Amino acid sequence: MPLRPGWLLPDGQTRQTTRLTALGAATPVDPLVSRSGILPGSTDGTYRVSGLSLTGSGPMTATVHSGRALVQGRPEQGAYPVALDGDTVLAFGDGDPLAPRIDLVVLRVYDDEFDSLTRHEAVLEVLVGRPSATPSAPPAPAASLPLFTVRVKPGTSAGTGGIDWTGGDLTDLRTTVASVGGILPVYNNAGVPGSYPGQYQDNDTAHHLQRWSGTAWVAYPKEIGGVAPQGALTVGGYTGQYREHNGVLQRWNGTAWANYQPPVEVETTTTGAAALTGWSVVAFDARRSRGLCTMSVTVTRTGTQIDVNSAGNVVNDEQLCLLPAGWRTPVGMEAVAGDGYGCGAAYLSPTGTVTLRTWSSNGALVPGRNVRVSATYILP
Repeated sequence: MPLRPGWLLPDGQTRQTTRLTALGAATPVDPLVSRSGILPGSTDGTYRVSGLSLTGSGPMTATVHSGRALVQGRPEQGAYPVALDGDTVLAFGDGDPLAPRIDLVVLRVYDDEFDSLTRHEAVLEVLVGRPSATPSAPPAPAASLPLFTVRVKPGTSAGTGGIDWTGGDLTDLRTTVASVGGILPVYNNAGVPGSYPGQYQDNDTAHHLQRWSGTAWVAYPKEIGGVAPQGALTVGGYTGQYREHNGVLQRWNGTAWANYQPPVEVETTTTGAAALTGWSVVAFDARRSRGLCTMSVTVTRTGTQIDVNSAGNVVNDEQLCLLPAGWRTPVGMEAVAGDGYGCGAAYLSPTGTVTLRTWSSNGALVPGRNVRVSATYILP
């Protein structure tokens, strides 16, 4: 078996083995213990993890392909760098006649100095599970890295077609490691806690970079104020954090998510209205919010009295004032007008001109009287 363990043999570690097992990878678990796992990468960069992959090579055999890994023993043992520099075939026993079983494939380190098993080597082992109606994989031994589980159905053998390698009998258990301070590419280990606040991992399933906060992995864009996508958060990480929830923007208030109601922006003005000939502007008030504008302008007749005929027509349509830009109706519309003695309709034009067109029958526009024109409309 072409497995090369680093710093394991009692003597004679070759220069080639030293070169192949110089991993430079140690994701810490605590100050003394490193995480066991596979070094990520593939030949062309297509796959996140290709090292120590397993493919079926026969009805009851499979091939483990080359790769490099780190296997942590007990804290006092340290971590063992291991390199598999050639493909290795593993054989699986026939299935039980009545019940299924689950076998476990591990990369295991034997070190007589700590386990007293009189061996100094790294091996690929198939740990045979117990047949059962509800089978489970055997536990991984000390100083080993679980790689795969293989389900062996009742009666499985080379003569019955063997193990269904691509149909669900094979489960990938490999996890990744990276050098301390490096960004860990997540592979079957998204839920493994971080070792220190500020550690990063790239979660390919969730499609975002995550930072360990000390208690949880937090998506880095959310850490700096981004909106968490649908389903990403059940509890907020800080007051003022936002998330998308069923099409509604929600804000974490410290104890619960509340539908976000943006503050209403209101603009007001009292200036800008200009009187036209024969009139003076007494007051102008306008308010707009979310595109809706309410306006009231009061003017006083400074010219001669204008009499209105019995039909209520204002002869020659009297222009009163000009509204300021930004506060004008986008389309021509009628507004109400009155002075306490009579009332009528004024036309508001898109250019801002306010023109009185009708008044009370036989009424008059008397000098000194205030005429108020009011309207509500949608701004462009």
